[in-house]
Amino acid sequence: MPRYRLTIEYDGRGFVGWQRQNNGPSIQAALEAALAPMTTVPPLVYGAGRTDAGVHALGQVAHVDLEPARALDVVRDAANFRLKPTAIAVLEVEAVDDDFHARFSATERRYLYRILNRRPPATFDRGRVWHVAPQLDAEVMATAAEILVGRHDFTTFRAAECQAKSPVKTLDRLEVAQRGAEIEVTAVARSFLHHQVRSLVGSLKRVGEGAWSRDDLAAALAARDRTACGPVAPADGLYLVSVGYDPVTG
Repeated sequence: MPRYRLTIEYDGRGFVGWQRQNNGPSIQAALEAALAPMTTVPPLVYGAGRTDAGVHALGQVAHVDLEPARALDVVRDAANFRLKPTAIAVLEVEAVDDDFHARFSATERRYLYRILNRRPPATFDRGRVWHVAPQLDAEVMATAAEILVGRHDFTTFRAAECQAKSPVKTLDRLEVAQRGAEIEVTAVARSFLHHQVRSLVGSLKRVGEGAWSRDDLAAALAARDRTACGPVAPADGLYLVSVGYDPVTG
């Protein structure tokens, strides 16, 4: 059966998250409903990452099998036509081999977290940024973030309900940059624990406001204790930017 790779953009507000659930609309279910008229078998859409309720995506990747085969632009345009009532768009459709898997073939995931750091609240970006009114020191946050890069036990920064077999992950990049009134935190790794990025950002915010030092952040990491984590940043400011694959498989 022909397999297709989809690159998807969405505004996570109003959804219970990526994964299909019984308690509200999901990105996965909306895509499956949009693709259903194009295939003789019920479509099952598999995503590269299970973003939580309220989390956005600029480049989520998914795969789906459709029978019969369709032209790539037909799949994209027909899906987008049926997705019009929602804040979901299929940006690109590619034909891939049947051994490609959006989740298990991924070699890199890149997230962006946006903090609007000013006294006035967000207007146009309300629900798409974390508004923090007190002044944060982005340079201090950037320096502190360096200690989190590499292979660590991230128990402190994982959700209690995280289902990952191990809390040990390799964080390839964690960068903090000031751009006007926004502070952007970029996190890159092969995979992440549940709520890991939001937990890291919440703890870095503590450093930026002066409540924690760099050593305090290091101690929180070393504690391997969820109670040592700073407040978890809200979903509003988090974006799945892109998913990377080996050129041979992806």
